[in-house]
Amino acid sequence: MALRVLVVPGSLRADSWNRKLAGVAADAVRAAGGEATLVNLRDFDLPMFDEDCEKAQGMPEGGKKLKELFATHPAHVYCSPEYNSSISGVLKNAIDWASRGAAGEPPLVAFRGKVAALLSTSPGALGGLRGLVHLRSILGNIGVLVLPDQVAVMKSHEAFDAQGQLKDARQAESVKKLAAELVRTASRLTS
Repeated sequence: MALRVLVVPGSLRADSWNRKLAGVAADAVRAAGGEATLVNLRDFDLPMFDEDCEKAQGMPEGGKKLKELFATHPAHVYCSPEYNSSISGVLKNAIDWASRGAAGEPPLVAFRGKVAALLSTSPGALGGLRGLVHLRSILGNIGVLVLPDQVAVMKSHEAFDAQGQLKDARQAESVKKLAAELVRTASRLTS
């Protein structure tokens, strides 16, 4: 059975560069023998996390569905834009909702023991690296094993062709290597 990998672009924008990068990563996961599930956070219609709302109304249906996806995929790929040197609010909000516990389940069931790969792209010269530092910290603190290697694609506005593929062969190869390492590591840990 192929390893299930959840691929999460951290942007809502329809023509997002990180959504394109997530598509490249999903293809790389499949090429490495994994089963990639590419999500769109817009589909989950999550309100901003608010414990008062959670207490009054429970977890929103979109939050339940997203949490189940995180929980049932042993490996995750995050393609995070960099907003003001950090991650996007929508990605942080999704992680916050999915991290909420429910009666009778272990803490952080959607994250603890999962393996993650981090990627980013931005128009700047660092390719979103500053945001990945924050994402690595968040995920590590909720029990995710984050691979040490990561991919940051600079000049995102020039990096993709008309089909959404990376133009630079070295960058494309870096994504393939990272996806293969994710599938290899998570497969070993879940077997």
